[in-house]
Amino acid sequence: MADPIPLIDLQAQRRRLGEPLNQAIQAAVEGGQWILGPQVAQFEEDIAAWAGVRHAIACANGTDALLLVLRAWGVGPGDAVFVPAFTFAATAEVVALAGAAPVFVDVLADTFNMDPASLEAAIALVKREEKLKAKVVMPVDLFGQPADYRALAPIAAREGLKLFCDTAQGFGGLLDGKRAGAIGDAAATSFFPAKPLGCYGDGGACFTNDDGLRDLLLSLRMHGQGSDRYEHIHVGMNSRLDTIQAAILIEKLKIFSEEITLRNKVAKRYNDAFSGSNRIVTPRVIVGATSTWAQYTLQVENRAKFQADLKEAGVPSAVYYPIPLSRQKAYAHYPSAPVPVSERLAGKVVSLPMHPYLDEPVQDRVIAAALKSVGA
Repeated sequence: MADPIPLIDLQAQRRRLGEPLNQAIQAAVEGGQWILGPQVAQFEEDIAAWAGVRHAIACANGTDALLLVLRAWGVGPGDAVFVPAFTFAATAEVVALAGAAPVFVDVLADTFNMDPASLEAAIALVKREEKLKAKVVMPVDLFGQPADYRALAPIAAREGLKLFCDTAQGFGGLLDGKRAGAIGDAAATSFFPAKPLGCYGDGGACFTNDDGLRDLLLSLRMHGQGSDRYEHIHVGMNSRLDTIQAAILIEKLKIFSEEITLRNKVAKRYNDAFSGSNRIVTPRVIVGATSTWAQYTLQVENRAKFQADLKEAGVPSAVYYPIPLSRQKAYAHYPSAPVPVSERLAGKVVSLPMHPYLDEPVQDRVIAAALKSVGA
């Protein structure tokens, strides 16, 4: 019987990193500064330079990274933040936690990212109802690809809105030569283990070129600290990155560029293999963009059968996401533009194994099982 195929193979990456990773962890343990130790500052410097942005502020997780920026901007009751309906719950969750209202926007069928025309409709809805003040546009770089900021940024600028990029899945991708993380007024990412750049626990970071925002974020992540740890000048949070996680991320960042290249090689093999099938819709990357391929997501008509067939062949799959946020119990009462594409995608999307170390014979097993299921 063939070996099981992992959806994401983190152990292959760990073996690749080898002894330097073990030594980095050991040094963090022996250093004894468990939270915000020197490795955190080093990682912040390294990742900011890699992304081409002035400041990186590490924190406890990707959800906190989103919330910290919203808090720093004073987003709260009566404010509207425009978010895609087709994404993970954290994007809307942080808006509600800040006391503001998420306003749902549809996505594009071929890229899964925020639809500029739907954003216009959502903004018009808020203006028409006159119950909320439009404050922030928060696109998501879903499945690894930067949203189409060429179209979204001018809308935000015209309306006087902040552009806040949720790049939890897309950090490190490129749009017109600019890294996701360095786009917008601010950006935030997650270092959850399954992310393209992940640690061995929870972690996150905010990114900005704004010196004042950086200083405020440093305070907010540390209980609103002032010049002394027992001086509190803001109502803050406890959201600090563990030193061990920073040490791990320093080592992973060293190979991240190469891993993005490898992920794109895997995605191209998938695209080439499925291009002849009229029963499988492959994801599209916009011109001028590079995806980190956090997931490789197809659209199929009979998803239940497709997943059952893959499981029988020993191939794992996953569904991101089966219910649009605008239909989730926790968020259904918030305003929403019409989101027919999000609702349709929720019933068709399915993700295949994707990671930098997916070798060709194993990938061929995945491809063969997928094509057999749909009848090629």
